[in-house]
Amino acid sequence: MRDLSRASGMSLAGMYHYFESKEKLLYLIQRHTFSTIVEQLRGKLDSADDAEARIRILILNHLEYFLANQKAMKVLSHEDEVLKNGFGVEVRALKREYYRICLDLLDDFKRANQVHFSTRVAVLSLFGMMNWIYTWYKPRMDGDAAKLAQEMGDIFLSGIRDGKPARKFARVN
Repeated sequence: MRDLSRASGMSLAGMYHYFESKEKLLYLIQRHTFSTIVEQLRGKLDSADDAEARIRILILNHLEYFLANQKAMKVLSHEDEVLKNGFGVEVRALKREYYRICLDLLDDFKRANQVHFSTRVAVLSLFGMMNWIYTWYKPRMDGDAAKLAQEMGDIFLSGIRDGKPARKFARVN
């Protein structure tokens, strides 16, 4: 809270006037983030029927929000399991909703393209691609959210579209 107080120019007492604890502030950031991402995604998905287009909409929506709110997203990446009690329950429900939307989109893609892959692993891999860009993203090199979403979408969809297992690696002991 002291760092936030300094960064915002608000006194520590002022911070605690508006937020009774760091946990409450973290909860508000996470609730706002996940409810906004889910609401925006639902609105955008209404405009597309194609399974691949819907996955690309998810990726672009996520990256647009992420790149516009990098500091908040970095906090979410590192403070994921801090929330307890009712705060944690509500945020976990929002996260599960977002996860389920992505799962449904990938299951639709599987049916539409008659491919086979672990939907769970694919969803978690996609989130891994998208959520860690704050560690390497450079706008001049990597482009804006649309360019990055196109490239990530191409890489991700190429991997799951094939639907064939890669050759097995020999186990090294």
